[in-house]
Amino acid sequence: MSKRVFLVVLDSFGVGEEPDAHAFGDWGVNTLGSIRKSPKFHCPNLARLGLFHLDGVQPQQPQAEPIGAFARLQERSMGKDTTIGHWEIAGVESPAPLPTYPDGFPPEIIQEFEQRTGRAVLCNKPYSGTEVLKDYGEEHLRTGALIVYTSADSVFQIAAHEDIVPPQQLYEYCRIARSILTGKHGVGRVIARPFEGTCRDDFRRTPRRHDFSLQPPAKTMLDEISASGLDVIAVGKINDIFAGQGVTRAIPTSGNPEGQQVLLRLAQEDFNGLAFVNLVDFDMLYGHRRDVDGYAAAATSFDETLAQLLPLLREDDMLIVTADHGCDPAYTRSTDHTREYVPFLAFGQKVKPGVNLGTIAGFGCIAATVCSYLQVKAEVTGQDVWPLICKN
Repeated sequence: MSKRVFLVVLDSFGVGEEPDAHAFGDWGVNTLGSIRKSPKFHCPNLARLGLFHLDGVQPQQPQAEPIGAFARLQERSMGKDTTIGHWEIAGVESPAPLPTYPDGFPPEIIQEFEQRTGRAVLCNKPYSGTEVLKDYGEEHLRTGALIVYTSADSVFQIAAHEDIVPPQQLYEYCRIARSILTGKHGVGRVIARPFEGTCRDDFRRTPRRHDFSLQPPAKTMLDEISASGLDVIAVGKINDIFAGQGVTRAIPTSGNPEGQQVLLRLAQEDFNGLAFVNLVDFDMLYGHRRDVDGYAAAATSFDETLAQLLPLLREDDMLIVTADHGCDPAYTRSTDHTREYVPFLAFGQKVKPGVNLGTIAGFGCIAATVCSYLQVKAEVTGQDVWPLICKN
């Protein structure tokens, strides 16, 4: 009989600051702690999986009896971004941080980019993705110059109005940037940020974002699983994050609602292997924009999807819900990601309920556990906890 693993990353769903958070510019951050105070937050199914039994998480009253196994995971890699977080989930740790550009990109990078695209560059500094459109969008409309900006993460972002630069052309400019940004300037992601609107008051991003990622520096669980002949289905931005490496089927999505529907649809399909799902709206629409109620409502929406998903799981299925970093929507020192622990919530008919694994060092335990469950021999970092949570 085929085995299926559904690995769902709630992008930025942190559960409290890590001990070294101050080294990353974060103090007192707690994404879950912030959103659970919102009247929009209602997540009984995440509670049933053990969310409020995690180390350091204030219990919920009344406390639900957990039906899954659970742990709090501490990141070992030197970063708090999407790329490094997902790489570690997939079994590759990053002992050195990816390059960041708090003063903007150096002249040699910008000059080569301008020469090869034939377009001038605006901004070239760290900026909020919404504010950069307000401050530079109208000049972009007048001149056709590309809006290039970064953040505290290792990203080179290019914003362009879809009427000025069609998305396919913008993607080509991103490929040019990706070819330039190598070696010591090898940023984690080059991101296309198309937008629409007529003036600073109504500029808004479109769903046609596309990420061009640095390839992982070593084999990940995706490579190992697909090499063994099993399926690796990448949903949302997973295919982009891993630059397509190890993916056998890619399903792009426009955001959480579509991603959640794809998850339910896959639960009713026959496949053998891994369905790796990223739900990006937590981070992109609510975390960075410091929208507590929006984040809480998105968590509630996922919880409602979870209620539909659990009955669809088959005898040899395992569900794992986790995150890649934090992005506390109530944190006002910055609008960047936050260095936090993430949840590990495992459920299935073969998973022993109520097993509290405490705090585990390394997101790589997910890769090791998934490969162990699928009986794939893999050289990935991380502790295999399958023997600890298996009913047999």
